[in-house]
Amino acid sequence: MNAEHWSDPENDAIVAVYFDMLQQSLGRSKGSIEFKNCNISAALIGFGLPHIGGYQPRFNFQMALAEVVSRWLARNPSFETASAAKMHPGFAEASPLFSGVPPTMKNAPPLAELSQIEAIARRFDVAGRDERNRSLGKAGEERVFHH
Repeated sequence: MNAEHWSDPENDAIVAVYFDMLQQSLGRSKGSIEFKNCNISAALIGFGLPHIGGYQPRFNFQMALAEVVSRWLARNPSFETASAAKMHPGFAEASPLFSGVPPTMKNAPPLAELSQIEAIARRFDVAGRDERNRSLGKAGEERVFHH
């Protein structure tokens, strides 16, 4: 998280988002908009993407919302690439050994979330998206190698 002052481009972007939300929110309450953003967070988790922490995921969303997210991702393929780079920045210094209470071995979302995530996975071609990401990564590596 950046503790510095917001830059002009960051302020421009956030104000644009605000005005876009203001124009789109006619007839919707503040709570309704916040709840929908929580649903978007849940859909992004279903796609294996990061979400805004302030909008805690609520997994009881319409499948149409996941379809909208899928269409947005198809129109903005650079988002997944940039997100992957932020989530996995590459080589880093090894973290110190963990000392404390060992973590649990459970590596699955709670049951309430599992059915929604499975519904998204059944509806969308996750393997196809993975293949596109791999080919994009390979093309990037080849470009760097030839450069």
